[in-house]
Parts: sequence; C-alpha cells; structure tokens
Amino acid sequence: MTVTAPEAAPYFDITDPDFSITSAAVHEARERSWYARTNYGLAVLRYEEVSRLLKHPKLRQGSAAWPAHNGVTEGPFAKWWASWVLNKEGEEHHRLRRLMNPAFSHKLIAGLVPRFQALAAELINGFREPGRCEFVSEFAEPYAARVIAIMLGMPESEWRVIARESATIGLAMGVTIRQDLPKIEAALAALYAYADELIAERRREERDDFVSALVRAQRDSDRLSADELRDGLVLLIFGGFDTTRNQLGLAMQSFVRHPDQWRLLAERPELGGRAVEEVMRVNPTTRWVTREAHEDFTYQGLDIPAGTTVHLFTESAGTDPRVFGDGAFDITAERKPHFGFGGGAHHCLGHFVARSDMSEALPLLARRMRDPRIEDGAEWLPDSGNTGPIRLPIAFTPAT
Repeated sequence: MTVTAPEAAPYFDITDPDFSITSAAVHEARERSWYARTNYGLAVLRYEEVSRLLKHPKLRQGSAAWPAHNGVTEGPFAKWWASWVLNKEGEEHHRLRRLMNPAFSHKLIAGLVPRFQALAAELINGFREPGRCEFVSEFAEPYAARVIAIMLGMPESEWRVIARESATIGLAMGVTIRQDLPKIEAALAALYAYADELIAERRREERDDFVSALVRAQRDSDRLSADELRDGLVLLIFGGFDTTRNQLGLAMQSFVRHPDQWRLLAERPELGGRAVEEVMRVNPTTRWVTREAHEDFTYQGLDIPAGTTVHLFTESAGTDPRVFGDGAFDITAERKPHFGFGGGAHHCLGHFVARSDMSEALPLLARRMRDPRIEDGAEWLPDSGNTGPIRLPIAFTPAT
C-alpha cells in the first residue's frame, strides 16, 4: 500500500465560504489520497476508510469540540451542546440512548404515517400559484415543523415558531457560529420554554405520544433527570426539523437533475424509502461526520495524535467509485449503507422518524409535481457542515 505523506496530502481550507465539500477538487483529491489535511484537522474522503473510522475505538465523537473550535466555550448554548447524547461517550452515552430509545418506537412512528401523508397533500394543495412554488417556505419548512408538532402533541399552528427558532439554532452548524451566537441563544431559550410547557403538561396528564414516552423514560432504577429531559427534547425538536427541511430540499435538487428517476418514483411510490436512501448517499444534508482522537494511534501508515479532529466526508464516501462504480443515481439499486445519519455508536437517534416522514412526502410530491425545474433565485447554505436550500423556487407541471 502506498501511503501519502502528510506534507504531500491535499489541503482544504474548510472555513473558506467558497469551499464546496462536493466539488470536483474534493473528488480529485479522493483519487490521490484517502485523506486530506484541513485547517480543522483531517478529512477522510473514501468509503472504506470512513466506514472503518466511524467505529474506530480510538476515535470519539468529535462534534463536542465544535463550539470551542469557534471560540464558544461558555454560556447557555455551550452548556446545551455539551448535554447532547451525541456528544456523550461510553456508559453515559449508552445510558441516555437506552432511556430515550422507547420514544422512537416503530409502533409509535408507524401510527403517524397517515397524518404525514395527509399533511403532504394539504401543503401541495395550498401552493400559492399553480405550477410554481417556493419549495422551502411552502413545503419543506411547514412539513418538517408540523411533523415535529404532530409527534410532540403540539398544535400544528405553532409550526412557524418551531421553524423559526430551529432554523436560527441551525446557524450554529456553520462557520459563522460566533457572530450568530446572540440569535442562537435567544432561539434556544424560546425552545426551552416550549419544552418546559410540554413536559409540565405530560406530567399532569400522560398521553400515548412521544413526549409522554420521554417523561416515562426509565430503566430499572434509572431515569432521565429534569435537565436531561428538557435538553433532549430541545435537541429532538431542532434536529428533527433541521434534517428533514434541508434533506427534502436537497432531494428536489437531486431529482431535478435526474428527471427519469422522478417519473419512476411517481409511478412506483413504494420506492419512497429507497429514494430517501439514494438521495442521502449522493446529497446528504450532513456533509461530514466528526470524530476526535482520544489517544495517539496509527491508521494505514498515518500517525494521528490525540486531539486530532477527523472529518468523515459523507458525500465523498457515498460517491466513491471504488464502491459505487459510476455512482449513477438509481432509486431501485441495492447499495451499501450511506453515512448521512452518521454511524457506529453515535448514529442518529431519530433516523427512523426522518426516514419515515420523507419516504411518505417524496412519492406524493413526484405524483403531483411533474417535470420540476429549479428557477432563478435559489439560495443555499454553505456547502460544508450541514447544508440545504434557503430558498428554492421550483416550476412544475401540475398533475391533472
């Protein structure tokens, strides 16, 4: 095996606003080396190396250091970020997952599918103009936020608050986190207020719903503390909204590029689940998954000191020709797993919810919006970290 010396490895400034994680430059680097150097540490570019390093015993969850990387080390946001189950390790991580998992039961989510379908149809029927929509504000945002409201037993009319505050907290995923911090912490306070109200309501009167399942969360003599409950609930509101909104917009971008697959999805709605997986393979909202070395180790001849941040590039891995050949977008294909929901011990806790709501929405959109075209005026978040459209004007032929 030829090992690329660190000084010869490709280099990317991933804080540069013009850097694109899906660029030809990154794909070309993937052909020269399995890794690249960045101003935040290492970037892993190939599928097999990403797959192995996601589960490597000498790497721990790396996103815990993200605020500190950007000079945010104290205050409400830093405290909330550190509380995430995603950012816990070892037994503390396993404990929180054990307690929270029952809230994500298949039975609970499957029972909501008819409401997801009805919501998607309602939003499409409500487009302001025939044959045209601003996809983010008219579909992706209200769909993602109202799904959260349905799951939490909140009035769906509150979706704008969920959307606004969650989108603001989402700014923390970008390289402008420090300058956006006052807005982020105000939004966090607003979602804490929602969480406190929901928890108090369910303590007074339990229901057969998601929040009640969290309030009841107990295993043997262990249970979620008051802080763990409210911190986790705010994370689930934010994470559930942000991922679905962004991923639906990225799905439309992918299908506009592949109109034959859009027509196939309209004809075969049972492919909705496969469509979600294929979109997340080639166009994931989570552009990288982060790990950090907790002790020195050597991997494929490369010395990785303790404290090194390792970004695992999900799109680069998902389109690696060593595994996926020409990588043609095909919603009927059997594929190796993608990394859009992370992997290993830290895979996304709410992945089943996101998969369920998107797999219902996409086939209905395909049936009702024929020949979609992205019009001028689209705006996008930076193509790093977590990405997606800010505005996505789409013209289409309405189904008759």
